[in-house]
Amino acid sequence: MTDKPGKPPERTDEAALTGTTPRRRPKPPVDTVGGRQLSPATLMMGHGYDPMLSEGSLKPPIFATSTFVFPNAAAGKRHFEGVTGKRPGGAEGLVYSRFNGPNQEILEDRLGIWEEAEDALAFSSGMSAIATLFLALVKPGDTIVHSGPLYAATETLIARILGKFGVHWLDFPAGATREEIDAVLSKAASGNVALIYLESPANPTNALVDVEAVAASRDAIFAGANKPPIAIDNTFLGPLWAKPLQQGADLVVYSLTKYAGGHSDLVAGGVLGSKELINTIRLMRNTIGTICDPNTAWMLLRSLETLELRMSRAGENAVKVCEYLRTHPKVESVGYLGFLPEGSRQRDIYDRHCTGAGSTFSLYLKGGEKEAFAFLDALRIAKLAVSLGGTETLASAPAAMTHLSVPDARKKALGITDNLVRISIGVEDADDLIADFEEALKSV
Repeated sequence: MTDKPGKPPERTDEAALTGTTPRRRPKPPVDTVGGRQLSPATLMMGHGYDPMLSEGSLKPPIFATSTFVFPNAAAGKRHFEGVTGKRPGGAEGLVYSRFNGPNQEILEDRLGIWEEAEDALAFSSGMSAIATLFLALVKPGDTIVHSGPLYAATETLIARILGKFGVHWLDFPAGATREEIDAVLSKAASGNVALIYLESPANPTNALVDVEAVAASRDAIFAGANKPPIAIDNTFLGPLWAKPLQQGADLVVYSLTKYAGGHSDLVAGGVLGSKELINTIRLMRNTIGTICDPNTAWMLLRSLETLELRMSRAGENAVKVCEYLRTHPKVESVGYLGFLPEGSRQRDIYDRHCTGAGSTFSLYLKGGEKEAFAFLDALRIAKLAVSLGGTETLASAPAAMTHLSVPDARKKALGITDNLVRISIGVEDADDLIADFEEALKSV
């Protein structure tokens, strides 16, 4: 985009031409100080935005407009030459809010910083991001290889919706070994594998995928133009505790509703990765209109300023809460990444891929649905609601709620049992949360 805040247009000397006082000239962006590269937490306060292009406003205004004015007809032609591919280099500037806008572009710039991604796109929801990704990269007759379990709506999209259009799929368990991954990819290679799609940690079991092993397997089995991209849903741990692009993933997917938004007051999604792949997905987004709106982008810019603080506090709380829960007599086990046993494959993946255990975990109570429901109904601080990554603590029963549509046999194979409660710890006082869980467990 040409006139994006932070990238000022060329201007004539207003004082010389008109005799008026010229407007203040924009300052160059500050990404380093004294040779030090600034951290993402610091860059969230201003990267990609130039106050001088918005009347000196400290924060970006909300650009509530459906269309943008061209300076002249030639500029309009040049833009659409880029949009249609008649001119290499893509579109320049702004034209219509289905394609992009200042708020969304600032947001995309800042999202890319966290993952050190070449480019990023913002979407109206996490599922619209995933759906647009699939539609852009997959065609009838192709195969998607994915880890399991996935978020239930993602599995539904692959198996039931794309399946109606002739898209096939094969999967391997989230904790699969290199040999198991090799076996599935080798079997899939008899057809056209268009995409390898991962989710780590898996929702809701918290099982980790060995991204490095998947990338190595992909590189060994496929070659050249036949090498399928690897995309991964990084919602549970990213961007603070996991950066899958460093392990060999090509694209990272987010439900920005969760930690990035972090206040349970918006719905959005994101895809980050190489410019080549992002541009392919951008063309599909431009066509079907799955971009997020300016107000949501503006709210996400606000949220990104406190992302590190919120995630850090929630992670610290989760350690204390899980330490309490793991020894409770009514608890069967706690699926928390910080408790992975030394020497286990999951611990090995965690040590190589993660910098923190996160704040969302699976709690397995002794009993079944009756006990899980009794616990959930007795909570007073934690809220009985789906979603995760907000400032408040949330708890739900995946088998009866988010994953109800998953066939029973598959739920059993994936460990999504009736006694499983998924908990997302917020930023409340940790001792207050422990007191809430302690009282609720008395009802079990």
